[in-house]
Amino acid sequence: MITVVGLGPGNPGYLTVKGYSLLESADIIIGSSRQLQEVPATTSAKQMVLPKKLDELEQFLRQHIMKDLVLLASGDPLLYGIGKWVLERFRPEEVTIISGISSIQYICAKAGISMNDLYISSSHGKVPDFDFLLAHSKVAMVTDKKIGPYEIAVEITKRNLRKRMIIGENVSYPNEKIYRLSPIEVEKNYNMNVVVIEDER
Repeated sequence: MITVVGLGPGNPGYLTVKGYSLLESADIIIGSSRQLQEVPATTSAKQMVLPKKLDELEQFLRQHIMKDLVLLASGDPLLYGIGKWVLERFRPEEVTIISGISSIQYICAKAGISMNDLYISSSHGKVPDFDFLLAHSKVAMVTDKKIGPYEIAVEITKRNLRKRMIIGENVSYPNEKIYRLSPIEVEKNYNMNVVVIEDER
């Protein structure tokens, strides 16, 4: 059985009780080096660093499907996470998804932003359609090093749009910072960030 456990935005304190329990009872836990550092010390499970190639991961999961396998995901597994990949390759009865708090949920709660009218997207490994995205009144994006807050701010400025940006840097960690900026105030370098873009009020 494969259980995909969302760890939350980063700080282990945001791991759900259900997720914690499954980590303790697992036979094998698979995740990135950073994710494995958040695994409770009380578990006796074998820990395995996520293979670089997803084909290798799929092969390993199939070979050990009779064991209690836990695959770690950052945030929520189905919000630009590995959950979709697993569901596309294994039968529904072989997979359980345990939701975690995503960085988008976290920053919205921290900054007091309603999610009811929020369009959610990501720039991981792709160039977003900024004309489409910025037509929305409120957008949240999980970003990467290639297209982050600064690049988004440039696209807003090029279109002369009246927007403001809420940038969460290192969310949930002790060095967390949350910025509320106009696009022209956005600097080039932020670490591990998530961005909310809103129409100016």
